[in-house]
Amino acid sequence: MPGRQKKTATPAGRVRIIAGKWRGRRLDFPSLDGLRPTGDRVRETLFNWLQPELPGALCLDLFAGSGALGFEAVSRGARRVTLIEKDPSAVKGLLRTRDQLGINSREVEIIHQDALAWLQKDPGDATRFDIVFVDPPFNSPLAESALIALERHDWLSPGALVYIESSVTSKHPAGTSPRWQLHRHHTFGAVLCSLYRCA
Repeated sequence: MPGRQKKTATPAGRVRIIAGKWRGRRLDFPSLDGLRPTGDRVRETLFNWLQPELPGALCLDLFAGSGALGFEAVSRGARRVTLIEKDPSAVKGLLRTRDQLGINSREVEIIHQDALAWLQKDPGDATRFDIVFVDPPFNSPLAESALIALERHDWLSPGALVYIESSVTSKHPAGTSPRWQLHRHHTFGAVLCSLYRCA
């Protein structure tokens, strides 16, 4: 019809799995405000830190977005990864990636829910997590709230590792509890990468 505007598809981004079973495979994700996949250099450093702990680990990827951290973890030997994401478009991308890689839901569980709301429930007899990725949009209070909920609701296994990715100008969220011991950290430009062990 004259005057009708043609809809255009939302531009997508792409990130690759760096190493492991699916090395080199590309993950497509929608272009969304606040969705900022962890870059290759940062992930390479992070997973070098984590490699001794990854085989057989149970991982939680809060604010999963593209799934770059969670899929990288399972590619490198994590036993199970749980991805939490509230945006429906991002969830569709995660489900599509899981299908394309041929991963079953026992290895990678995808939950469409707000991460903080999900953390408020009592895990009950659920298995605690060995490694947790906390990478929310920068300059938000979400990382601090997530750490408080992880500790308060007993989501972590003894000695669990928690990775936080934040802006170098952000207030550091792990300073709120003496249980969080800084294990490794590195700065990449405006990005601060910190790995904590929960005592």
